[in-house]
Formats: sequence, structure tokens, C-alpha cells
Amino acid sequence: MKIEELSALEVSFNQLIGNLLNKKAENEQFTVRLSSERSQFTRFNHAKVRQTGCVADGWIELTLMADQRSSVRQFPFTGNWDVDWQLTYTALQELRDELILLPIDPYLVLPSGTNTSREVHLGHLLASEAVVPNVLELVTELDFTGIYAGGVVIKAYGDSNGQKHWFATDSFTLDYSLFSISGQAVKGTFAGSNWDKSAYIAKISEAKKQLELLSRPAKELPRGQYKTYFAPAAVGDLLMMLSWGSISEADIQQGNSALAALWRQEKQLSTAFSLKENFQRGLVPRFNELGEVAAPELPVIEKGYLVNTLVNSRTAKEYQKIANGANVSETLRAPEVSPGNLVFEQILPSLDTGLYVSNLHYLNWSDRQTGRITGMTRYACFWVENGEIIAPIENLRFDESLYRFWGENLVDLTNFQEFIPEVGTYESRQLGGSLVPGMLVEDFTYTL
Repeated sequence: MKIEELSALEVSFNQLIGNLLNKKAENEQFTVRLSSERSQFTRFNHAKVRQTGCVADGWIELTLMADQRSSVRQFPFTGNWDVDWQLTYTALQELRDELILLPIDPYLVLPSGTNTSREVHLGHLLASEAVVPNVLELVTELDFTGIYAGGVVIKAYGDSNGQKHWFATDSFTLDYSLFSISGQAVKGTFAGSNWDKSAYIAKISEAKKQLELLSRPAKELPRGQYKTYFAPAAVGDLLMMLSWGSISEADIQQGNSALAALWRQEKQLSTAFSLKENFQRGLVPRFNELGEVAAPELPVIEKGYLVNTLVNSRTAKEYQKIANGANVSETLRAPEVSPGNLVFEQILPSLDTGLYVSNLHYLNWSDRQTGRITGMTRYACFWVENGEIIAPIENLRFDESLYRFWGENLVDLTNFQEFIPEVGTYESRQLGGSLVPGMLVEDFTYTL
């Protein structure tokens, strides 16, 4: 998107907020959220283009509050002022009619504060006509499948109290797999704000090496406990389970959290494990659905101890806590796990004999109260003996507690981190991801 087009959208959004301020009644308050994008999507199959096109999309979410009640409407945002204002004014009138029919919300949080911010992160993405040759030039002879999504994503906020935020970022993700003749696959992701050809070459080269290893006969392992190295992508999968009934203050208070024992200080994780929210990379907005701005960094787990949960203003009001800018679902938005001491060259020698796990899938809680997670290995997972990869493995199901693999059984974390991007495109392109190291774990439990 040209900078002039981006500026025009910002002007239109600001004008919409100004008109709402003029139209609102004295007893009314409102919040307005904007999500918009101009994205190119190109889908590949068998190293050929199967689908490609550009999407211009956007929506406004208007929340109206009055007399301790609230209601919401969502409608398109086009950037055409006449169209956008007509949709907004119609929604405002509908919400007024609806509010008087709704029950009182005792924990309703009204807009407060006067936070303002503006972030525009311009990148260097591939031109639309350059995506296909740049992606496919290294994989033309391979069974390459994946999807490229790139362009500008905009998130914005305004309210009746004067808060206003604008966040726009250029970004791309390439989510891909390389398949062997036998149907085994190596999965990878490549993402950023600047297309780095040398980094892409390195990614594909590593994937090709793993693909060659997958040509060996697969080894079937009995269930049991195995020393395991988890690559950063697998660590990222495990980490995101904390956003599902763990790190939320509401889940703690309601007795639903997998970290309840850690919160009560009945258990401790390894001193090698530290987790924080780090917004300083500028990959996601710091403001939440109420325009509240999170700190640039928020320590969550420090050297095995839970030092902060994620608390939004609604939870704070209900349980008399202090909010820290968490989003409405109190989930991780910019997580970073601190690195350890394990260098890349020592991963296999340190593993010695056990499993090298590149990816996981189907994760779920098997017993949330004890922090037990179940899931399966997937994509380029190998049996290692004496520090050497011997064979790919048949998929295994695991069932293990985070209090073990991030606790007493954590051997070490790698001294490097990888950015594992969010690649979801449901409703809109997702932003951000997790910055995580790999990890080496003793006696990880595989059940099937």
C-alpha cells in the first residue's frame, strides 16, 4: 500500500471518531476498534501456484455504553467516508434502541485515560509479481506446498474519552511444507517485515537436509519416557497452551488455571525458565480493546516463579486487582522465552540418545489442574543415537506435565531464539508470534 493510501485511511478513521463525538448523547460513551488490511495471498501446491490474489478488507467494531449497559455492532470499513459514516451512524442508532432492552452489567468498564499513540512500521516486502519467482526458485524440483500472505495490517482505536491509537505494519508470512515420496513432511515458516533472500535460502537448505533424512525407513518406538530435544517451533506450540486457561488472572481466580499450583507457590519451575511479554519488537499493538497501553515489557515467569498474570480491567474490577493492559481474553500477545546455554552444535551430542522433535500438533489439556498437556509429534521428528540422527519416527502421542518439562526435567534451553509467527488468516491476517529457544528435556512421557 502506498503511504498516501495509508494516510487517507487514517484521516477517514479520525474523522469518523470526531463525528461520533459530536453525535453521542451526554450519558453515552463509546469505543471504536478498526481492523484493516491490504494483503496478497498466494497458495502453492506441488511447487506450482494454485491460487493467488489481493484482498482489501476492513471492519469497524462500535461499542456503545450507557446506564451501565453495553452493546456492540461490527460492520465494514471501506475508507470511503460517505459509506463508512452512513454505516456507523446506522449502527449507532440501532445500538441506542437495543441498549434499553439489555440487562445491567455490574463489571462494565468505561473508557478512561487519555492515551494516544501512533506507530507505522514500513517494511520491504516482495512486489506482487516477485513473490512467485522468489518463493519457488529454490524448490522447483520438490513437492512444495504452502501459503504466502503479505501486505499491510492496520489496527486502530478511538473512544469517547479522547483516547486514540493507530498501528500499521508491513509484514509477511510463508507457511510451507516439503513432502517426501512416502508422504512424510518437513514443515517450516518464514516471516518478517523485510524479505531476506539469504535467510530464506538457509531455511530451505535446512528443510532439504531434513527431507533427505525422512527418506530412511521410519522407526516405531514403544511408549515410555525419552530424553527429547524440542525445536523452537515445538516450544512455541507448548508455550501457547498458557494462553488457554493458564496465564489469565480470571482463570486463576475461577480455579481454572493450569498454573494455580505455581501461583500458590506449591510448585516451582526450573530456574532456567523465564517468560515475558515483550512489545518492544513492534510486531503487535500495545493497546488493547479499551485503548489501555501495556508496558513495553511485562515479566510473567522469572527463574521459575510466577511474578505476574495477565489482568484486564474487567477482571481487575471483579476481583479487586490491578490491571496491566491485558486484552479481553487475557492471552499472550508478544511472548518471549529467555534463552539458555545450549549451543546449536551441541544439540545432538547433548541429546545423545532420544528424540528430536521439530513440530507438535493436536495439543490439549489432559488434566489442567496438574498442568498435563497431551498432543502428538508431527513433521520431521527423528530417533537419535549417540548424537546422530538414525531414522524418522512414527507419530507418537505424549502426555506430560508442564511442571516436569519446564521444571525438574528441563536440562537446558538453546542460546539462540527463533521467531515463530502467527500464520492464521481466519477473518483477517494475524499479527505477532512468539520468540522462543529450543529446549532439551529428560524423561518426556510418550503414551502411544
